[in-house]
Amino acid sequence: MTRIRIGTSEQGGTFWTEGQAIATLLERDRGIASDILDAGQASIENARRLDAGLIEFGFMASNWIGRAYRGDAPFEEAINIRMVAPANSGAMFFIARADSELRNVRDLVGKRVSIGPEGSGMVQHIHTMFDVLGISFDDFTPAYLSFEDGGKALEAGEVDAQWQCPYPNVVMHDISERMHVRVLDYDHADLASILDNVDFYRPATMPAGFFRGIERNTEQLAVVNIIAAHERTDPEIVRQLVATMLNNLDELAEINPLFVGLDRIFEPMKTAGAAAIEFGDVPLHPGAVSACRDAGYLS
Repeated sequence: MTRIRIGTSEQGGTFWTEGQAIATLLERDRGIASDILDAGQASIENARRLDAGLIEFGFMASNWIGRAYRGDAPFEEAINIRMVAPANSGAMFFIARADSELRNVRDLVGKRVSIGPEGSGMVQHIHTMFDVLGISFDDFTPAYLSFEDGGKALEAGEVDAQWQCPYPNVVMHDISERMHVRVLDYDHADLASILDNVDFYRPATMPAGFFRGIERNTEQLAVVNIIAAHERTDPEIVRQLVATMLNNLDELAEINPLFVGLDRIFEPMKTAGAAAIEFGDVPLHPGAVSACRDAGYLS
């Protein structure tokens, strides 16, 4: 049996659960077994593992793949990385205890905020967003904790808020079941400013009832997450992974709701070509091109 290695995120995180879902279908439909490898610094670590030949596929946020391709910081040199497929576009958000005074993202000034492991992609999102908003890292106290540890710290009152990755994720579900939480809002002008200045973010609405404690719709930021490979990754393996995703879009969404709407991310390829998903100008892997052409997304 063919065996591949997929780099994801910390266990229970967005990438980890998505990797598990894809691995299930790969083994069922293609007889390909997968080792799901976790990663504390998901996007950055997975790009480096692809370069070193330690994994065949790696989950990343779309804002990182271009940096890896060009060799921009924190990467020391350019990596021959390639786009394979989009994975999801989900809202990232701040939570606070429901009995907290915090209501708005700007209320985080002067507070203790868990923002993810130091050096991780989630921390980089804070830098990107807060740079636009004019909020310095000196304006609040960052706590570099995993999602699980950050949730525990919020529950214990050791931090005032936590930055969370797209839901559904196991850690956020557990947090909302243990305590009452609220999601912080953005001022409309702040949200518009971030979207105008950062091309890899998308607007997202978190609906009431999304998880326990969400009592009304909130407007948030979303980033497109992707699956990457190295240029040397076997094109046939890449073709089979992408074909498995495209052949099972509805089932993927049933297994893991993070995949809901994945078809809408692929759809623009029919008019714009491969460039529609070549984030950071990173070329689509030849194996992915073949799968997308077979499925009717590319002519």
